[in-house]
Amino acid sequence: MFIPKSFQINELSTQQQFIHEYGFGVVISQSLTGTHLPFVLKVDEGKYGVLYSHCAKANPHWKELDQQEVLIIFSGPHTYISPSWYAKGPGVPTWNYTAVHAYGKVTLLDKDKTLQSVEDVVEQYEPALLKDKTLLTNEYRDKLLNGIVGFKIELTKLEGQLKLGQQRSQSDQQGVYNALKKSKNLDDQSLAKYMQKTNLGIGER
Repeated sequence: MFIPKSFQINELSTQQQFIHEYGFGVVISQSLTGTHLPFVLKVDEGKYGVLYSHCAKANPHWKELDQQEVLIIFSGPHTYISPSWYAKGPGVPTWNYTAVHAYGKVTLLDKDKTLQSVEDVVEQYEPALLKDKTLLTNEYRDKLLNGIVGFKIELTKLEGQLKLGQQRSQSDQQGVYNALKKSKNLDDQSLAKYMQKTNLGIGER
């Protein structure tokens, strides 16, 4: 990924936190096949962490993944930026966005570890469901396990980018941030909240 120096996410912990918050990614193999999946990152495993996920056995993509190098793309808030929001021209339209690219090697999991990877996803997004056996009975769970393939990806590299207009003048940043914050577009609002959380692109630096 091309990343201008001013947009780089350099801290490993920040890259890992981004994946935790925006864990629905796209795994891309050497055949340029892509599959959209939820991932759970175990930061205490490996040098950069280990990703866990699973896909449907009916999806042939898994057959080419074992012991192969892959790219996983995680995308966060993003939206269109109008040049009319800058303090003064000239200007051109652009797109501000947040993303982390993860690289690593895949290993397929056995049935027990696949079950654990599934439960880890549920634990992250709806932990109460693991205790509610009326919705997810053991019998139904075991039946579903026969139709999925679990895998882990030991990460070898992480790179991240926050393109939030932080390289522009304070007045330009304020104009963009205020326009996004006041917008009725949900993508605009989401990016504005992220900018506020990271204190980037809001004209206070």
